[in-house]
Amino acid sequence: MNVQLAQRVKALTPSTTLAITAKAKEMKAQGIDVIGLGAGEPDFNTPDHIIEAAYESLKKGQTKYTPSGGLPELKDAIIGKFEKDQGISYKRSEIIVTTGAKHALYTLFQVILDEGDEVIIPTPYWVSYPEQVKLADGTPVYIEGKEENNFKITPEQLHAAITPKTKAVIINSPSNPTGMLYSKGELEALGEVALKHNIWIISDEIYEKLIYGTNKHVSIAELSPALKEQTIIINGVSKSHSMTGWRIGYAAGNEQVIKAMTDLASHSTSNPTAVSQYGSIAAYEGTQEPVEEMRKAFEERLNIVHSKLNEIPGVSCLKPQGAFYLFPNVKKAALLTGFNDVDGFVKALLEEAKVAVIPGSGFGAPDNIRLSYATSLELLEAAVARIADFVNSHATAKKQ
Repeated sequence: MNVQLAQRVKALTPSTTLAITAKAKEMKAQGIDVIGLGAGEPDFNTPDHIIEAAYESLKKGQTKYTPSGGLPELKDAIIGKFEKDQGISYKRSEIIVTTGAKHALYTLFQVILDEGDEVIIPTPYWVSYPEQVKLADGTPVYIEGKEENNFKITPEQLHAAITPKTKAVIINSPSNPTGMLYSKGELEALGEVALKHNIWIISDEIYEKLIYGTNKHVSIAELSPALKEQTIIINGVSKSHSMTGWRIGYAAGNEQVIKAMTDLASHSTSNPTAVSQYGSIAAYEGTQEPVEEMRKAFEERLNIVHSKLNEIPGVSCLKPQGAFYLFPNVKKAALLTGFNDVDGFVKALLEEAKVAVIPGSGFGAPDNIRLSYATSLELLEAAVARIADFVNSHATAKKQ
């Protein structure tokens, strides 16, 4: 049979992170000692009280369909989280619970974009942003978050990129892949531009609980009533409570947008998984001690591994302020070791040194690589040592 696929899927770029992670798992299955630093998920188990709450819901027979937009009790728990953490109030009708934060983003783009509408995406970006925009017949427009500005965009850049077709701008703070955080002042300045041009602000805050040092997370929606009205917040329990496989995310914002998203979800997923929703209620209403313990562990790993990375010839790495990724520039290291580009460097690193990292080209930053420190300190230190040996041995061989 001659299979003809839809043009929208033919244009998709496969996820770089999933491809590298799958390759590393395949090598491990063959008995190869691979250290995988591609994972975008915490290496901690879901806290016990969440698991217990989910189990209790199963025993009570709470295994049926739920409202398409999520359980009212979970919406209330999310509302409580916003009031406590950001000091902002939402109604149930302004919140939709989704099958992961990725589904929230996908559904949002489907309901706000028409063909040709533009979405401004700062680079480096999370790999799924442009693909989801394209699937909604939108057009990604990229602004470079320069390394000398901590990978963040400026209001001048945002203003210059806006056209009559611009529908939204994405702000991801802390960022995947860079781990960088926008300050209150920076968000206020970007918000002024968005308000002036009447464009949506899509604020991806999935890593908000993983902040290090004296830095603090600020949501652009908390800065003024006008910004709250124009912002759609995307969040979930995946990263904060180590619940990636539970697939619970949510969006909060304008009532009309949320209703449209809920209507669309009713025809696609029906509802988020019931047992996962009951677990998520416990995640927000129960103790937050496991969240803090995980955050402290990530911060310890970051402080140790970051300095070791910067000791490797040709590697320079800004220190992240949040999330659990390092995003070093390795262009000089690639040239030093005889590779014309970072993609070749990454491929050889996996094949020879048995370390799996993600090439920055998948995030719109071809001079960098992404390393996840969501793994044990022992493995992290071993991986950095292997990278250092790989660079030094290739550099020595090149000189000879």
